Amino acid sequence: MTPPAALRKPSYDAMAANARAPERAASAKRDLLGMRDLGADLPRVLAFAKHLKGEFKAGRPLPLLAGKSAIMIFEKASTRTRVSFEVGLNKLGASATFLSARDIQMGRGESIEDTALVLSRYADLLIYRAYRNEDMAELSRRATIPVINALDDLEHPCQILADLQTVEEHKGRLAGLRFLYIGDGNNMCHSYLLGCAMAGMHVTICAPEAYAPDAGMVAAAARLALENGGSLTMTSDPDQAFKDQDVVATDTWVSMGDEAEKEERVQAFQGYTVTEERMQEAAPGAIFLHCLPAYYGYEVTKEVAHGPRSVIFDEAENRMWAQMAAMVWLLAPQQLP
Repeated sequence: MTPPAALRKPSYDAMAANARAPERAASAKRDLLGMRDLGADLPRVLAFAKHLKGEFKAGRPLPLLAGKSAIMIFEKASTRTRVSFEVGLNKLGASATFLSARDIQMGRGESIEDTALVLSRYADLLIYRAYRNEDMAELSRRATIPVINALDDLEHPCQILADLQTVEEHKGRLAGLRFLYIGDGNNMCHSYLLGCAMAGMHVTICAPEAYAPDAGMVAAAARLALENGGSLTMTSDPDQAFKDQDVVATDTWVSMGDEAEKEERVQAFQGYTVTEERMQEAAPGAIFLHCLPAYYGYEVTKEVAHGPRSVIFDEAENRMWAQMAAMVWLLAPQQLP
């Protein structure tokens, strides 16, 4: 039997409290651990990502972080996240040092506290791709330099920042658009909830009840939607979810760490596949998002993912530009208009 969502996922309220513990509050540094850390600067960071993309593509490099260095700690393997950060840092004139779980003593006896304090002496930025949000919060509390969440089990803010950039590129705006996320109520779902609500979008989350997103995240997103002129709808009925949606997004049904549940999950998500027939129910000109890697025939068909409505490769590229903007926002905020 699948455990209730509240038992499977970290509590948003508890994690938010951890991330804002007194040790962190006493520090002047700024982190990007979740979408809400961007606050009112979200439109500013998105506009700067667009600016960076335009300047570099026009052959006008901007080494805005020359002389800076970042250390990347990746507990989980990655293609897009690692490459987009390393290339983006290089474009900005900064250096990147990559550490996998095999390259670091953290997890083999050395505490997160000692790791954070040591690495803070070497670099200007820590980029952490973690299994557990509790570890992300601990690293942030102990580090004396900014920390970026490159994914944990609660949020994936860098991906959603890139996705919002992609939607704005293709639709010309964010506020007022109808956005559907269909699938697992996971870290992607949580960051979509918050980020799209912050942008004033009308958000629909369609997930089986046993795989619904964290209740604290839903409540936070509902408040943000109300504050920003958007709305939030929760449903478990995929037959009603697609109607008139401007943007449709999904994610894998079996994330890293969930492999033992694959058979159970595939059964639970029957009927939640994004197909061409489903996309026909969306609004004219609707676009499709997927953070990749995609498992065709499960959460989406290849026909949709590689079809004319799909913007998944623009989305993948924008990981780099959005993260570059976020890094400048953290390390050289005076460079942002």
